Amino acid sequence: MITGLKIVVVLVMGLLVMLLVAGQLGLLRGRMPTDLGVKNSRLKPPAQNPNSVSSQAALHPDHPFKAYAEIAPLAYTGDGAAAFARAAALVTATPGTTVVQATPGYLYAQCSTRWLRFTDDLELWLDEAAQVIHVRSSSRLGRKDFGVNRARVEALRARFVAGA
Repeated sequence: MITGLKIVVVLVMGLLVMLLVAGQLGLLRGRMPTDLGVKNSRLKPPAQNPNSVSSQAALHPDHPFKAYAEIAPLAYTGDGAAAFARAAALVTATPGTTVVQATPGYLYAQCSTRWLRFTDDLELWLDEAAQVIHVRSSSRLGRKDFGVNRARVEALRARFVAGA
């Protein structure tokens, strides 16, 4: 019995090491989407799996995971450009996050986990007419995100509100 348990432990440890090595080599990053950005005042719809959040999920009433994906945008008062610059600075300062594209009113960043290097895509878009910053955060791999994208946006919101 002990020999069988040792074999199982060695196999599990071996799989964990292989997973860690795969992550460090970038094999778990997934492919960068080619269809991000703002089109017709909209960010890309939520993913077809329960692994993304979007403040524009309500624009897709027939989406199968609309309820899972719905999250509030970042609301602000005053100068939209200043609010967006503050939000962009918070994203830039987030550990594991790399800003890929930053233009006035739009930001695209990649957020990677520390050990396995899973990569999620984060977008911010300034909607000055509505006085909000729309957000979309989506995992590239996996069917579920275990709430990681929602937690990321809510942590950003907490820091954004605290700095207001």
